[in-house]
Amino acid sequence: MPNSTKRRNNNQSEPAVRLGYALSSEEQGPRALVDLARRAEESGFEFAMISDHFHPWIDRQGNGSFVWAVIGAIAEATERLRLGTGVTCPIHRIHPAILAQAAATAATLMPGRFFFGIGTGENLNEHVVGGEWPSPAVRLEMLEEAIRILHLLWQGGMQSYRGRYFSVENARLYTLPDEPIPLMIAAGAEQAADLAGEHADGLISTAPKGELVERFHRGRANGRRPVYGQITVCWAKSEAHARKIAHESWPNAGIPGDLKWELPLPEHFEQAAKLVTEDTVAERVVCGPDPDEHLEKIREFADAGFDHVAVHQVGPDQEGFFRFYSEKILPAL
Repeated sequence: MPNSTKRRNNNQSEPAVRLGYALSSEEQGPRALVDLARRAEESGFEFAMISDHFHPWIDRQGNGSFVWAVIGAIAEATERLRLGTGVTCPIHRIHPAILAQAAATAATLMPGRFFFGIGTGENLNEHVVGGEWPSPAVRLEMLEEAIRILHLLWQGGMQSYRGRYFSVENARLYTLPDEPIPLMIAAGAEQAADLAGEHADGLISTAPKGELVERFHRGRANGRRPVYGQITVCWAKSEAHARKIAHESWPNAGIPGDLKWELPLPEHFEQAAKLVTEDTVAERVVCGPDPDEHLEKIREFADAGFDHVAVHQVGPDQEGFFRFYSEKILPAL
């Protein structure tokens, strides 16, 4: 089932939006993630994005699988679903040379179906290997250097690299896919959007900011590149029930500012979440069974220039979500 939409407004059409499903490694164990990827494909979603976390945001979420093992299993469990990391940090916990190998293997397992989403990460997941958590400016410099290593190794052949932050010594990737690996870069600020515009095959962002999309597209003059957004929803049979689930399971949605990038432990997020009300979470998470509210949030991203939107369903009732989107959202789109 195709799942693109053209919003009608005064008989004017907007660019089509492709819908995807967000696989939450924080909330689901590895077997469940594989089953949900298969279910997303069956339901008509065209792609999926899987989070790459060492820790969940809060203990209640309860999971943190090694994403590359899960990707291998999803490759065998699906046939058409495109899959990308949303997103991996290649600058601290795992060396970019190892991630170049991991992405190349995933792309070989899923010919034409895998894309590699990367970003500057969160202290929550990266501090586990020790060392200082860099400032945002330094993290962006490290990301740019990591991108050079990824592209260098994906060229094939024996490669070495000496940089300010990373070194690669006589490394060759023997297993490479037949097609280039699409590299998507996450951006929430202008500097990151500029970096994505220069180096990436696509942009990822969780906020419908048209200015970021514009800056990204100014970076290259070789055609329009995809822009991926993500929305968080909590479908339930009633809005009140959905709000309760969202507040209990995903209170981190209401934590403001830069704390998301800087807090090191789930218990710190839990402490911050004590200040987050149910109303605050409901402002950021679409709650309940009203199709118009879900569609409006998707259209916010379309209006900002996004052509792909992944939907993250909070809470245990994933099957109810799939039925709702299959019956109410995908046909409407």
